[in-house]
Amino acid sequence: MPDKKFLLAAVARILRPLVRILLQRGIPYQSFSELARWVYVDVARREFQLPGKKQTRSRISVMTGLSRKEVLRLVEQLPPTDDSGADRHHRAARIISAWLRQPAYLDAGGQPLRLSLDGAQPSFSHLVQTQGGDIPPKAVLDELLRVGAVARDSEGHILLTSRAYLPTGSAAQTERYAILGQDVAALLNTIEHNLHAEPAKRYFQRKVAYRGIPAAAIPAIRAAAGMAGQQLLENLDHRLAQSLVQLSDTNQDDRRELLFGLYWYEDGGSEEPITGEIS
Repeated sequence: MPDKKFLLAAVARILRPLVRILLQRGIPYQSFSELARWVYVDVARREFQLPGKKQTRSRISVMTGLSRKEVLRLVEQLPPTDDSGADRHHRAARIISAWLRQPAYLDAGGQPLRLSLDGAQPSFSHLVQTQGGDIPPKAVLDELLRVGAVARDSEGHILLTSRAYLPTGSAAQTERYAILGQDVAALLNTIEHNLHAEPAKRYFQRKVAYRGIPAAAIPAIRAAAGMAGQQLLENLDHRLAQSLVQLSDTNQDDRRELLFGLYWYEDGGSEEPITGEIS
């Protein structure tokens, strides 16, 4: 096993932006400490059982360093979850994705059609009913209008103006927290898998990193990265959707959840030497 000090140094780098978010939102250390204790116990209880044996409080106590009394208290504590933000985000994102992907909602050039609110397919109401569950189409429309994902023309038709759902404003705070939880967890799960997996079974995990790029060049590079990334995600979305259609009539018991993510990060000035790498 690698030296623990290197692992702890890596964890400290991970925690810095997380702690920054917590402090910005007025969440003190005591709240984070309580949550960390609960997660330690929950992971030990669910994921570190000995084969064929029931996980015991004593073993959880030994693994986590917490007392048996504390373990019992935390096991009986309700999980700190609220999926409402994630549900709203996924619903809106599914609607936009289907609008960009499904032939019924595209013109001859493959561009998203402008839709009437009601009526027969294709209509916005029909799109929401097939992708958004039991949420009223008018409520979904109001949300997409608010974040600028759609607009209405002079004839009242609905136009798609964004190729992704990006929640904005204070009303969308819970959705952005849901994105934080899902996306960061997915990246860390990928890295954790790759730490132990054989090279042939590792998940794709790459980045390109440069230091010393002139600030004036950044906007054009950021825009180009965004366009290329959006196209890659839409192509993958089409392929995944086709695989679901092809397998819909088969008995497939082994099904997986997939997530492929892209991100951009830039920092302030640096006195380090100009370098570039793909890793």
